[in-house]
Amino acid sequence: MPQTTTRARTDVGRYVSDELRDRYFAACDAVYALGAPADAELDVETTFGTTHVYRYSPADPAAEARIPVVLLHGAGSCSAMWYPNTAALSADRPVYAIDTPGDPGRSVQREPIHQPERAAQWLDETLTGLGLDRVHLIGSSYGGWLALNQAHRRPGPLTSVTLLDPGGLEKVGLRFFAWLFAGLFATFTPKTLRRRLAAWLEQPVLIVPELRTMIRSGVRAYRIRRPAPLPLSEDELRTIRTPLYLVLGKRSLLVHPQRQVERIPRLVPGSRAEIISGTGHGPQIDHAAQINSRMLSFMEALG
Repeated sequence: MPQTTTRARTDVGRYVSDELRDRYFAACDAVYALGAPADAELDVETTFGTTHVYRYSPADPAAEARIPVVLLHGAGSCSAMWYPNTAALSADRPVYAIDTPGDPGRSVQREPIHQPERAAQWLDETLTGLGLDRVHLIGSSYGGWLALNQAHRRPGPLTSVTLLDPGGLEKVGLRFFAWLFAGLFATFTPKTLRRRLAAWLEQPVLIVPELRTMIRSGVRAYRIRRPAPLPLSEDELRTIRTPLYLVLGKRSLLVHPQRQVERIPRLVPGSRAEIISGTGHGPQIDHAAQINSRMLSFMEALG
């Protein structure tokens, strides 16, 4: 009887092998251990696959009633990247860190979500599955595009949106991809050289051993199958009415910071935008205490 083979879909992310996946999970767990311990892990079934979520509860039971924070990580990573932020944020209110389907993590993708309406539907279904009807949404890089897209297409549950050097504002240029490849190459250099390269490239991954191992393991283990997201048009940005806080690294290579810090308040009424010195694409990692404090202050005024 002839055997049939199942081809891997070209529009859905996947792990190369179970062995490499398990190595990556072990590397992720080492990064999670650098931050606050999650008190629960949840799986939410959606039209697009199973979304894995980490929940961090506040120590003060009274804070459980506050509007929760939902975290969306950057491309090629998982929710472990929030280790510098989970303790401070969850001291104030519940926090949910989502592994985005299509990126390495513990979510399982079955259908693509890179199209804007599909991405908004996926996140809406995830929030509903978690029982969250009001949230403060925080997104970094690709997660910033997801958050911005949600504010445009399905803003109903959003009390606020915080964007950390996000996608969605400009077309991703060659300089950003060159920076990514240079950072990946630098992870293989000797330790003495890595510290210099970390400062030059604004890449904290190079000097945090657990982060370095996680990123290298993820590149080996997982195949991302989606195009870079297109930026929102000015007309689309003008539809946003959710309170918005934009944080850009002064040396960002994803966007032109000065251009966007002037542009977004003009297009999104009441939005707040600022540039953080001494950082590039990871302000919430490079200056965690400062950014945590500013994000909490922004959310405090909104509930």
